Amino acid sequence: MVSATGGTVRLHETPTTVCPDAQPSQAAPRNGDGDQPLEIACDESGHEGENLARAVTDVFAHASVGLDTQAAADCIQEIRDRIRSPATEYKANHLLRAKHRAVLVWLLGPSGPMLGNARVHLTEKSYFVVARVVDLLLGEAAYQASSGLYQDPRNGAITDTLYRDGERVFGADRWQAFLEYSNGLMRTRKPWRVAAPVDPFFHMVDLLRVAGGRQRVGEIMDLLWQTRARAEVFQQHLLENSTTTAPLDPLLPAIVQAVVHWGEGGYDVSIVHDEQSALTRTRIEQIRAVLTRPQPHTPRRRSTGRLTGVRLVDSQSDPRVQVADFLAGVARRIASDELNHRSDAELADLLRPYVDASSIWGDDRSWSVLGPASSELERRAT
Repeated sequence: MVSATGGTVRLHETPTTVCPDAQPSQAAPRNGDGDQPLEIACDESGHEGENLARAVTDVFAHASVGLDTQAAADCIQEIRDRIRSPATEYKANHLLRAKHRAVLVWLLGPSGPMLGNARVHLTEKSYFVVARVVDLLLGEAAYQASSGLYQDPRNGAITDTLYRDGERVFGADRWQAFLEYSNGLMRTRKPWRVAAPVDPFFHMVDLLRVAGGRQRVGEIMDLLWQTRARAEVFQQHLLENSTTTAPLDPLLPAIVQAVVHWGEGGYDVSIVHDEQSALTRTRIEQIRAVLTRPQPHTPRRRSTGRLTGVRLVDSQSDPRVQVADFLAGVARRIASDELNHRSDAELADLLRPYVDASSIWGDDRSWSVLGPASSELERRAT
């Protein structure tokens, strides 16, 4: 099945970074001039870089909004009028307070401005780690280089089985250790304690293949045990290539899927995004490359335009980014609560129309509540 952060320093300035070819900030409706890119506004919640297995949050959410600037400003003002907080900057936490539930229901619901004008891509972090280690060690080269956007179909079932049964068979402590060693193996920037990650990873795999016995998860560990040479080549590649696409950063596949969604029909897309250190010029060019090259076994290839530019701004300078911040924050909380059996049926139902079917999610029970009602989630990993 395809298918999370600390405080932010606010500079109170306008754009800090401009990618080449970025377009001026203006609304570009889908039925507008074909020469004018469709500009969408994006923000995330729960981003902790490549730290997934020991992350503070278990879900990453990336929201994209197609409202024009005036509609977004009107939305922010309506929220302020309803909440009446003295806070200078409103965040998702304001909307998630019990006393403001009616405001959140309005914002997500049919009488609010976002329905049909916004999208959110969800990543379940533990599942992402499992999917990436399976593809990096067992998948074809094309999938290893895809940053998790597409999973080798032959490995989809392996990922699902390992994710579904690993903790049950191996126990919570050993399963968590496997996730952490897998995370360490694939990080492009490594803390000192995982500077040499190959040995500890395969030591854990050896323990688990014995513990798994003849069960399917034991057989999967046997398969992973045979890939040490590939892991060492991957590590050497990381050492020699400082600009390698981060295989564990969920931000990159989320942005790609935003462009795929909003660019359907061949529209070129320009992004205005809240300040994000991970979105370097190199990363943006890597995203563009992924969008332009053919992808193997793509479940449903749609006509998609180019990513023409990315502008990074302080969210307070653009109301559209503030609306994206609201959606990302509330979506992460609702999805995490559902994942951890703290379901809020009303909010989950309101969120559902916004959730991207290409989200990276492994838990069947929670996805049956969160996922788009009319779509079957393809099994790929990011």
